[in-house]
Amino acid sequence: MKKLDRLVIEEKLNLVIDKLLNLGGPENEEELANNGGEAIGYFKRDFGIKEWDWPQGVGLYGLMKVMKAKGNTKYQEFLVNWFKENIKEGLPSKNINTTTPLLTLALLNEGLKDKEFETLCLKWADWLMECLPRTKEGGFQHVTSANGDRQGVRLNENEMWIDTIFMTVLFLNKMGQNYNRQDWIDESIHQVLMHIKYLYDKETGLFYHGWTFTERNNFGGVFWCRGNSWFTVGILEYLEFFGGTLNAGVKQIILDTYKAQVSKLKALQDQSGLWHTVLDDSTSYVETSGSAAIAAGILKGIRLGILDDSYLECANKAIAGILANIDEDGTVLKVSGGTGMGYNKEHYRNILIAPMAYGQSLVILALSEALA
Repeated sequence: MKKLDRLVIEEKLNLVIDKLLNLGGPENEEELANNGGEAIGYFKRDFGIKEWDWPQGVGLYGLMKVMKAKGNTKYQEFLVNWFKENIKEGLPSKNINTTTPLLTLALLNEGLKDKEFETLCLKWADWLMECLPRTKEGGFQHVTSANGDRQGVRLNENEMWIDTIFMTVLFLNKMGQNYNRQDWIDESIHQVLMHIKYLYDKETGLFYHGWTFTERNNFGGVFWCRGNSWFTVGILEYLEFFGGTLNAGVKQIILDTYKAQVSKLKALQDQSGLWHTVLDDSTSYVETSGSAAIAAGILKGIRLGILDDSYLECANKAIAGILANIDEDGTVLKVSGGTGMGYNKEHYRNILIAPMAYGQSLVILALSEALA
C-alpha cells in the first residue's frame, strides 16, 4: 500500500473501531420485527455490542486482533469489563454461537490469568466435548440460541453449518493448545475435516452453508458469501494456533482446500471489489462483512506465503471496495443480518441489511491485514 493509502486505512480503521465500541440497535427495530422478522434475518440479540452471542463475539475478536497487531492493551479494559458485566448478569444457554466470545476470552486471559475467566473457559471446553449434541459421525451439531429466549436453544438436529469452524472450533483448538489437551486438539481437527468432507464442493472449490444427515443433502446447495468467508479467514487463524505442530498431511489437505476456495473466490469477485451474498449469483446484493473476511483471509495468505502475489490485485480491490462502504461515522454499510439455513437463493437475497457488530469487526480484520 502507498503511504497515503495507509493513512486512509488507519483513519477508517479507527472510525470503525470507535463505532463498534458504541454500537446500538437499528432505529427501525419495530418495522423489521413486523415486516419479516426472523425470515429476513431480524434477531434482536444480534444487534449492538452488549449481548453475549456470536455477532458480539466476532466483534470482540476484532478488537483483540488489533491489540495483538499493534502490541498494545488499548481495548483491554473494555474487553475485561464486557466479560465481567456479562458474567455478573448471567450468561445465555451454551451452544455453538454463544461459544464465540470465549475465543477472545481465552486469548485475553493468556496475559490476565484471571481465575474466573479461566474456570469459565475450561468448563465450556469440557461442555463442548461432553455435552454438545453431535450429528452422525460425531460432527458438532449447529445448536443455536432460541429467538427471544436467552436460555433456550434451537437444536438444528443432525445439521452441520460452516459457521461452526469460526464460532466454536477455533476456541476448542486454542484451549487445547493452551492447556496441552491433545484430546481437545484432536477433536478440533476432527471437526475441521468433517466440515470439509460434507460442506466442500469439489467442483467449484466453494463451501455450502450446511449439511443435513437427516436428508443427506446440502439444503439449497447455496454458496453463501459470509458462510464461505468464515472458512477463508478462520482456517488460517486455526492453523496459526498450532505453531507448526500440526501433522503435515492434515495441514496440506486443509491448505489445498483453502487455496482451491480462494482461487474460485478471486474469479467471482464483483467489479466493486466486494462479493455477492450468493457468490455465484450476480443478481444478489454485494455484501461487506463476508467480503471483508474473504479479504482478510486472502491478505493473510499472501503475508504467510501461502498465496502468491497474483492475489494482490484481488485483495487491494477488495480493500478499496470495503473503504467505499464505511460511512463518515465509521458505520460499515451493506452488511447482511443473521442468516439461518436457506433452501434456495431467494432466502439469502431477502436477508436484511443493517449495521452489525460482526460487520464492524470483520472490516477491522481486513483493514488490519492491509496494514500488516
